[in-house]
Amino acid sequence: MFITGAGRGIGKRLAIGFAAAGARVALVARSKAELDLADLEIEHAGGSALRIKADVRDYEQVHAAVERARSHYGEVHIAICAAGMQGPIGPVYECAPKVWAETIETNLMGPMHVCRAALPHMVEKRRGKVIVLSGGGAISARPNFSAYAASKAALVRFVESVAEEVREHNVQVNAMAPGGTYTSMTDEILRAGDRAGWKERQDAHQVRLTGGVSPEKQIQLAMFLASERSNHISGKIIHVNDDWKRLETGQVHPEIYTLRRVQKV
Repeated sequence: MFITGAGRGIGKRLAIGFAAAGARVALVARSKAELDLADLEIEHAGGSALRIKADVRDYEQVHAAVERARSHYGEVHIAICAAGMQGPIGPVYECAPKVWAETIETNLMGPMHVCRAALPHMVEKRRGKVIVLSGGGAISARPNFSAYAASKAALVRFVESVAEEVREHNVQVNAMAPGGTYTSMTDEILRAGDRAGWKERQDAHQVRLTGGVSPEKQIQLAMFLASERSNHISGKIIHVNDDWKRLETGQVHPEIYTLRRVQKV
């Protein structure tokens, strides 16, 4: 298993969860210190991991990371794209274009680089799972977070498109919406103050108090999407709070759990 953004936040939680379940995990992140800490936590939980320092914005680094993971583990059948950044907070007319672009490079180009590096091997073996983390703004407007929202909405359509490209090769590509959960992004929103808007501040404060969605719920959904039980599901965006367990045995309508779906009021 290959996980980007594995040094902290949701990526780290998923890595620890999969490793605890017996998966051999390749941890990918930009920070060596964060990789070392994640690896240590996995070892303490009885798992094993391979640390790979790489920047998802650089395709050559991602390609080398995938090849190293394949060399170490034999193959990479599961790739989870959890690397992401929140980007500038505030009205777009006040945002620094360079930072706005960096958000797109990380949140959209990063998963594209992983797919480009890993999918050829999955297609050849006729087996593979790609799971990308979606986020706030993917299916509804998110004022003051235009870079993040735009990158995540584009990411969902990317998932839907690539899923069709590899559907006949027994490779599934899905987006997972992990829900509001406490990470460094929560603190970024609170530090932004009025620039984030009152609702975002209120939601972030609540998440900081409660911890938000539990890691267990996120791990359960990710494990389902990474398993053969979800081989009939591809090109979908599934939220941790969706009734996704019924998808295991039920038929999936082409329009359900897509970027085009109509939200219930």
